[in-house]
Amino acid sequence: MYWRMVFRALIRQWKKMLMIAFTIALGASLATAMLNVMFDVGDKVNQELKTYGANICVVPQTASIMNDMYGLESESIQYLREDELGRLKTIFWAFNIVDFAPYLDGKANLARVPKTPTADSDFTELGEVKVTGTWFNHHLALPTGEELDTGMVAMKKWWTVTGDWLSDDETVIEPVEMTTSEAVVSTRSTTEMTAKNDLVPMKAMVGADLAQKYGLQVGDTITLSTANWQDKHWQFSVRGIFEAGGDEDECVYLTLDDAQWLFGKDNLISSIEVSALTTPDNDLARKAAQDPESLNRVDWDTWYCTAYVSSICYQIQEVISNSVAKAVRQVAESEGAILNKTQLLMLLITILSLIGSALGISNLVTASVMERSKEIGLLKAIGAYDSPISWLVLTEILITAVVGGVLGYFAGLGFAQVIGHSVFSSAITIKPTVIPLVAILIFVVTMAGSIPSIRLLLSLRPAEVLHGGH
Repeated sequence: MYWRMVFRALIRQWKKMLMIAFTIALGASLATAMLNVMFDVGDKVNQELKTYGANICVVPQTASIMNDMYGLESESIQYLREDELGRLKTIFWAFNIVDFAPYLDGKANLARVPKTPTADSDFTELGEVKVTGTWFNHHLALPTGEELDTGMVAMKKWWTVTGDWLSDDETVIEPVEMTTSEAVVSTRSTTEMTAKNDLVPMKAMVGADLAQKYGLQVGDTITLSTANWQDKHWQFSVRGIFEAGGDEDECVYLTLDDAQWLFGKDNLISSIEVSALTTPDNDLARKAAQDPESLNRVDWDTWYCTAYVSSICYQIQEVISNSVAKAVRQVAESEGAILNKTQLLMLLITILSLIGSALGISNLVTASVMERSKEIGLLKAIGAYDSPISWLVLTEILITAVVGGVLGYFAGLGFAQVIGHSVFSSAITIKPTVIPLVAILIFVVTMAGSIPSIRLLLSLRPAEVLHGGH
């Protein structure tokens, strides 16, 4: 009898029940979409922010001490080793290391080579400039047997480049010399060359400010000389001119091999920039960043096994000899702030959508009870208690909520993918934990929305209802 009354009530009031199901489905779909996006947004936001530079810088210990104590950023007294770079992908959080690039910095004298050089032509000396060697798009074989491509191109996507990026495989090895009136001009070539017209200059990229200062253009030939090579000038063809928006715009960039040759620093680098996916800092991470040794064993294990920027820095120092890894705080803190605000926004949208659903359910169920007031009054008149009648109405609403919740969940999965492809250009990972969360939220919202109608039901008096008092 009970279930017959339930299903007949559902069929008799199918329009109102359909509206209730639609209201619940709308709330469930928004909750499902927002929760899936919120749980997956961390990696998505981090991936987006990785296109704007590194969040960890690795330098030699002596360079870190000089900078911390005296604020000096002079040439390194100590260097890191290029052959240890593959170790970055062997740490506990290796998969969170998205990209990295080594740098070798130094000073060199810059000169311009005439468009049509002659044996007795002179160079136009331009002055001393900062020269940086790096990987642009380097293919690296890892100690684990894996292979990857990494370098500055992937980390500096916001740079505006006129011309082309350098390529690491363009570096050539053997030097060939030619005599001019006052200096020796050298270049590298893969074959033995004797004629001046056969020379193949190395490639370089020049910062926009430096190019504007000296009137350099793509295709021009410059020379760089260092004390390491005494009076030898090395020829470089300007492959590209870049605008980075910082101090880099006054620099010359070479491949790492060419810079190591130029400065006589074989297998040595000045610093490493690392782009890593990280978890926003909390009190534990901030405490560990100041002194990891101050943590007890449980806290230390939690910190070490969580992708905090400080724990990744600590692990990098474990595998790179004589190094200090530091978070680029402006980037790391911005990532955490943006992520927290994004997740808060998703949570607020979820809460507001559920509140709206609860209000809609309340209005619809209350209207349904008022329409059925004579039926409910009759049930009370023949001896039905308030509790069974209340459960009868709640059962109808809960059955409707299940139907609306299931439809809303699958619609929400679709909304989540639309958000993912529209905002992040990638799919949102479906989180199984969202299913029980949505189920609990729908139950709570349905019960909360039914409270006013149950109160109205309990207040109905059979005599008043049956004799037209209501």
